[in-house]
Amino acid sequence: MPFLFALDPISFLIGFISATIFWFVVSRARPLIEELRENMKARREEAQARKTTSIEENHRRATLRRAQGMHLAAQLFALDEILQEPFLLAPPQRVEPGIPPKFEDIVTQTLPYLHTWPEIAAVYHPQTLTLPQAISGNVNLAIIGQPGSGKTVALAHLASLAANRSEQLGNLQNIVPFLVHVADLNLPHTDTKNVLNPIIEAASEHASLFDFNKLSAFINTAFRNGNSLLLVDGYDEITPDEQALVSDFFKLVLQNYPETKIVTTGAPEYLDGLIPLGFAPLAISAWSTNQNQKFLEQWGRLWSQTVAMEAWSQSNLQGIDPLLLNAWLGADLTNLSPLELTLTAWGAYAGDSLGPHVLEAIATHIRRIAPENTPVAALETLAMQAILSAQPVFDPRKAKDWVKSFEVVEHVSDDETGQTLSEEAQAEESKTQKGKKVEKVATPSTSLLDKMTSSGLLVLYPNNKMRFTHAVLAGYLAGHALTTYNAEEKILNQPDWSGKYLTMRYFAAHGDASKLVQSLLEFSRLPMHRPLFAAARWLRDAPKNAAWRGKMFGTLAAILQTEGIPLSLRGQAMAAFVYSNDPSAASLFRQLINSPSFELVHLAVLGAGAMRDVKSVKPLEMALQAPSLSVRRAACMALVAININESLEIVAQTLLNGDEDIRRAAGEAIAIDTNEGHAMLRDGITINDILLRRAVVYGLGRIQEDWAIEMLKKIQIEDEQWVVRNAATEVLDSKLAVNSLAPTRLSVPHESPWLIEFAAKKGLGVSPGTPATDIFLLALKEDDPDARLAALPYLKYHPNEGVISQIYNAMYNDDPELREAAYLTLWEMGVSGVKLPHPSQYGLG
Repeated sequence: MPFLFALDPISFLIGFISATIFWFVVSRARPLIEELRENMKARREEAQARKTTSIEENHRRATLRRAQGMHLAAQLFALDEILQEPFLLAPPQRVEPGIPPKFEDIVTQTLPYLHTWPEIAAVYHPQTLTLPQAISGNVNLAIIGQPGSGKTVALAHLASLAANRSEQLGNLQNIVPFLVHVADLNLPHTDTKNVLNPIIEAASEHASLFDFNKLSAFINTAFRNGNSLLLVDGYDEITPDEQALVSDFFKLVLQNYPETKIVTTGAPEYLDGLIPLGFAPLAISAWSTNQNQKFLEQWGRLWSQTVAMEAWSQSNLQGIDPLLLNAWLGADLTNLSPLELTLTAWGAYAGDSLGPHVLEAIATHIRRIAPENTPVAALETLAMQAILSAQPVFDPRKAKDWVKSFEVVEHVSDDETGQTLSEEAQAEESKTQKGKKVEKVATPSTSLLDKMTSSGLLVLYPNNKMRFTHAVLAGYLAGHALTTYNAEEKILNQPDWSGKYLTMRYFAAHGDASKLVQSLLEFSRLPMHRPLFAAARWLRDAPKNAAWRGKMFGTLAAILQTEGIPLSLRGQAMAAFVYSNDPSAASLFRQLINSPSFELVHLAVLGAGAMRDVKSVKPLEMALQAPSLSVRRAACMALVAININESLEIVAQTLLNGDEDIRRAAGEAIAIDTNEGHAMLRDGITINDILLRRAVVYGLGRIQEDWAIEMLKKIQIEDEQWVVRNAATEVLDSKLAVNSLAPTRLSVPHESPWLIEFAAKKGLGVSPGTPATDIFLLALKEDDPDARLAALPYLKYHPNEGVISQIYNAMYNDDPELREAAYLTLWEMGVSGVKLPHPSQYGLG
């Protein structure tokens, strides 16, 4: 029988009324509940923000402290006190059909893009980028340059700007910097769930105890929000195998946090893994003569205000005027790197220099920071073992074995013996010496490596890692050590890395490098000639009577005079002659200025100017009448670089009386000279000559000073001639759009308008996710010069034989602009590890 419920009408009525009243109250209170909920959420977010802000501010302060100590003279001055702002050479413009080219000055058009030899750019001042401008293009960067060129300082400066939320960073003002050395990163790292662990661990080393547990969440949030700037130093110092680990880590980070901005350092010889990840290599500019002088003045002022007040300093060079010292130092600063100039100035002001040569400045600094009474042989052995084992970042436990024969042994008394000997040893002592006066016992003192770390010669990292404080010091010591060992073959067989070439360079300065040079010349070949140009840097410091110099100069001269190859390649040979500072180089340039080949004359003229060869003034004056506009422009630049009254007067006459093109070249060239040149431009703008005033406007555009900008603004409004006003507008617009010179990301092929249009004309389509290599190759073979240039940046990511052969064909094309772009593409492929065959394989060269 079914069970029946009895329904009580009164209970039902009461329940119904209660429910109605309840929901009525709830509906009326809903806005209040929502408001309470929002208030609670806001309070939670504010609490989290306060917590995050506290961690972030502490992190920024820690980053700033570390960055300010990342330079050679950190024990004397903070970085910002002695900083010369780093600049990067602006890369060649990327060409795209349908988009007008950006403004480019005559100097940049005339000077080949020599990013592996920025010393030439320091003479002629082509367009450059500040670090904030360089990262504004939203591309990850590799700052390339020779050891000692200032790459670490560039990273530290960028970290300081970000830590201080500098307005120079523009839209990136609030970005969070993470500054690490490759030795800080515990690699390899394959944990895809905790990608940022190596960065968190590295940051934890510099975080306060109170922030330690909160750091992980802060770092993850910064990367997740796309608000992180990862600055990685030391990539240029390690071997290709170690570089591969770092680039794999970069790839992992970018896959998980694609908005992350990464800036690292690189060597011009090898950038394993970075180019395929979309990194843009930008060369750090060498210091100009004006920058050298400004640095010395800054050094002298700071030294007088701080270091000279200390007792040890007053006993050395008391009373010597910094002006006198700087005048003496400034007499010969040819082709010195920032590191070399710093050490030269330090030695002069401290009065402890071993001699006037740059090699002696390096040796002085090693002696300065080495532990007291440490044999030089111990330092050299340690450096040599690190280089020969290809371990620039080495394990201290291995290093102790390398230098154990140099460990200092000191004598201690009976009381001290009890603290150092084992219990068994003490028992044995008591048995054999009972009842006798205890003799002093020899025991090891503090570890030699510990002393080197304390003195600043070595840097210690977590996870049993250690390195020399600077690669140049390690290379110098290792190179000097190799003069007493027969290890040339072993070092030659190593893959290309900066430590290898540094060691060979300093070996060549102290010993007979004939065998090394012979081997490198045999290895060297088109299209890069990398071994040859690496060895060419040895010429400056090598003995003038070295047997191999003649063969080296002969090979360089052959490349310089080879027709039909890119100017960027031939220009490297010219730069090598200039860098050697050999008197015979100036004679060669004077001879080649009379060549019938305009391209060769172009390079010879630039070389003579870069060497500041006063004997070349007359030949350069004759070159101003050459049929080639490039030669005439180069002659103006060279005459200003020589910078004597006679050469400046010739350029001034050209500015007054030349044709329109050469007047503009003279105006831009003379802007380099801050004294006579700037005065000429100030006077020139007042003369009633339209072409002269127009040329002066372009010259003023190259001066990065407020007075020049104010003068241009006045001309833009007040000049009577529209031609002059338009020139001023063009120059001022280029200054406002300077960020447009920064490298930018390539559009994906299916979103590139010019490629879609080009493919449609060929009856083809560009599909998402499908490689468009064949279409780019078709564009490279087209008659349209813009389409050919636009295709090259894409093809470097597809280095197969078919692509390489077509780029070689472009490199030997009659179009000089295409030749240069193809060569740069091949260079990027080569430094990425692609094995480039000799052009003869394709019937070229």
